Amino acid sequence: MARVFISAAFSLQMLSPEAAHRVEIYPMSVASVRHFWEDQVEVVSAVGHADTAAVVADMLGFEVPAQRISIHLEPGDLLIVAQLYGGRLPEGATSLPEGFDLRFVGVQVES
Repeated sequence: MARVFISAAFSLQMLSPEAAHRVEIYPMSVASVRHFWEDQVEVVSAVGHADTAAVVADMLGFEVPAQRISIHLEPGDLLIVAQLYGGRLPEGATSLPEGFDLRFVGVQVES
């Protein structure tokens, strides 16, 4: 099975510069994201900020550790991006404040 990651952003630095890539980007529902944890799929967190990780964990109902790691996506890998709308989270946030929105987007690399 391909690897699954979760982060707060997608960067071209996550792709190999030596190869051409096709990247598929699509919306994901909260339920479809929860599916990975419910099915005990290993999801590697690359969410770098503790507040963002706490809010994502609160929304999903599963632990999402804050980890500042670099990831390199290979064909078949899935990156779940937790995209925050509404500005920067207030320091110490553990749930989504009023006026903010969090949407999940799947990013899949094809060869």
